[in-house]
Amino acid sequence: MYLEPSADPVGTLDETDSVNTAPDATADDAPATSIADDVEAPVAPVVVPLTEPADGIPPVIETPEALAEVVAAFAAGTGPVAVDAERASGYRYGQATYLVQLRREGAGTALIDPIALPDLSSLSDALIGVEWVLHASSQDLPGLAEQGLRPSRVFDTEVGARLVGLERVGLAAVVAELLGLGLAKEHSAVDWSTRPLPEDWLRYAALDVEVLVELRAVMADRLADAGKAEWAAQEFEAVRTAPLPPPRVDPWRRVSGLHVVRDARRLAVVRELWNTRDENARKRDIAPGRVLPDYAIVAAAQALPRSVDQLTALPAFSGKGARRRATLWQAAIERGLAEPDTDLPSVRGPRTDAPPPPRAWPDRDPAAAARLAAAREVVGSLSAVHQIPVANLLQPDLLRRLCWTPPAILDVESISQVLAAGGARAWQIELVAPRLAEAFVTRE
Repeated sequence: MYLEPSADPVGTLDETDSVNTAPDATADDAPATSIADDVEAPVAPVVVPLTEPADGIPPVIETPEALAEVVAAFAAGTGPVAVDAERASGYRYGQATYLVQLRREGAGTALIDPIALPDLSSLSDALIGVEWVLHASSQDLPGLAEQGLRPSRVFDTEVGARLVGLERVGLAAVVAELLGLGLAKEHSAVDWSTRPLPEDWLRYAALDVEVLVELRAVMADRLADAGKAEWAAQEFEAVRTAPLPPPRVDPWRRVSGLHVVRDARRLAVVRELWNTRDENARKRDIAPGRVLPDYAIVAAAQALPRSVDQLTALPAFSGKGARRRATLWQAAIERGLAEPDTDLPSVRGPRTDAPPPPRAWPDRDPAAAARLAAAREVVGSLSAVHQIPVANLLQPDLLRRLCWTPPAILDVESISQVLAAGGARAWQIELVAPRLAEAFVTRE
């Protein structure tokens, strides 16, 4: 299930609404009637709540025999297949799929338990060549692949919503705007590893695929009318074929609030606590934040307690869960305190090939800073013209890398080669490369 993300803008482009105001008029100045009185106020679109699946709530598929019937039904169905998946983020360790929902014309809706049936490759084989319709497919495809579910083609209604310029791209918002239907989202963040799944959760899950194919049809028309159908096709294929991201370097550095920890010894304590928490969470299949919250890790690193009593005296470790494992956490703290100086983590972070933070560019490389400023103007302008978020025009990290380490010749061909090597799609390169080349030459 999709939770609407925040955008990762290329620069500091603010998307704000301007409001025109006029001086207040006195009662004496006001005419008896005004033009505004004759103009009807815009009527808010009517949104009809979608409360029940058309075919009712189907039973959860949990046996090989029932799965075989679903496979036969979906193989005999027609048209695209709507697909969704539910995880237990915030409850379980990792991003495993705990429910798979599908719907296809002629087959109806199927709710499949991938814990009871971990191998769903037979269903995937039955749908070879069939287009899968998902919303925010990049969130669901990795987990579906673990069950043997791999689409031949994808239509992503979230990506489509971004390309046609919708302001809100969550599933409920898009369904409301394009279909006039209301999807309830109160169960989007529940623990889907729960067994048995409550009936109202199953109703919610079935409704999430109820109108996806209909939504796809309307979205496809909008993309075609905007001249963006080919752009969308390239984006869909890029999402479908995207490799899994490489493991993060020093994942412990993503601890929330780490910026207040400023010396290497305390960072070593954070690292040991994070690694201990991660191992414990993995063994218990519990989300790490439920084992020990980030703020407790930071509090321990700041205080550097030298005993269990000192540790449990900290407010962050006063809860039953933290106190129950206080000996485990204190041992991690002591390992961090005993770390040899030569093995302490860098306060500057790990060495990577990424450019430095843009705020440092004016001092370190004024020419690169000028290129980045020009690039941001280009992308911002194209974003406004084509009504596409800046981050969807070009991956922000790729743009920064281009500006920091440009090709020897800043022409369209060289820039296009850099962008293609970095994963940019053909439509993005065609749109952005000529404008970047022009802007860079102007700034040189």
